Amino acid sequence: MTDPTPPDSEFAFELRTCRWVERAWPPIGEGRDTGPIVVARQLGTKRRRWDTIVLECDPVGLEQRARFGPDRLDSDLLHVVRNAPDEWAYYRDALPHPGYPWRYVREAIHRADDRGIVETRRDGNRIQIRRKWPYPDWIERIVAIENKPDLDRSAARVLGSQLEYDVAMGLADEVWVATRRTDERVEPILFEDLPIEAGVLVLDPETLSAEVAWYPRSLAVDDPGTRIEERPEGGRRDGSAARFEYVDRDAKAAKRLAIAERAYERGWRSFVETMRPDCRHFELRSRPGNQLVPYCGAQGGCQTAAACAGSCPEFEPEPPAWRTRGWPIEGGPGSRCRQLLEDRRRRRRPGQ
Repeated sequence: MTDPTPPDSEFAFELRTCRWVERAWPPIGEGRDTGPIVVARQLGTKRRRWDTIVLECDPVGLEQRARFGPDRLDSDLLHVVRNAPDEWAYYRDALPHPGYPWRYVREAIHRADDRGIVETRRDGNRIQIRRKWPYPDWIERIVAIENKPDLDRSAARVLGSQLEYDVAMGLADEVWVATRRTDERVEPILFEDLPIEAGVLVLDPETLSAEVAWYPRSLAVDDPGTRIEERPEGGRRDGSAARFEYVDRDAKAAKRLAIAERAYERGWRSFVETMRPDCRHFELRSRPGNQLVPYCGAQGGCQTAAACAGSCPEFEPEPPAWRTRGWPIEGGPGSRCRQLLEDRRRRRRPGQ
């Protein structure tokens, strides 16, 4: 069913941005070609979460990454698979000291063995390991996008400080702001006090077309980062210094890889995992660009994950009869919605 209503929330705009990125990245006129991409949403670190993440990937490396399965490799698993030897060796001799107790390494080795991504055997009481495949260098660039369809002055102040953090930290190779197109001669967002290093993308969510209003600068991802801890709060005349700390290259590289692994696992269609598709009011509606977005029949619009929960007063479980009708909604419409989005996520994850 086609929904003619334009998206009216940041969440809906975010879904449209993700779909545009899948279809049209990199932005027209940027002057460079990219290989396969992976798109995810609502990912980041303890201190910073981005609306949309774009991984620009090496084609060969991405195919090799697929050997390790669709689930992410956390930091403990990465420590094992990246350092496992070509020949059998005692794990404490083969792996560098992790900086935490070895018992956690043993647990990670057992998990890796269960997933079939390393080989293990026992030599008496000793666990020996051997790699199955080398872990590839599959990430070329990480691009972060903030989605702000309607940017008022207070939202611009908050966004400005977030982008300053991104520029100083340098975890992403580029940062962008995506906003709704206004068709004014000069887009209003260009008058806001945002870092010049951040690019601006204006998107028409109805037609799924976009253009660049301001090109971004590449950030120094290979240099140490600066984490801003505290800012002066005395206004423009406050000359007190900000508090900050440096983050070394190795810590940044490890964090970038952790973000990429989570993006590879999750994608952006995982929104259904935090909603209630088993509610009789839940639907998937088609939008231009061959995209399915959630729709609540009770609320009459595209709901957010926070609104679509068991605590919603309009929640009604699917009638049992809906789950016994067989194809094409075998198991009920909710199960079919989950499967449909999962199939699309799998097709859009290159290498799977």
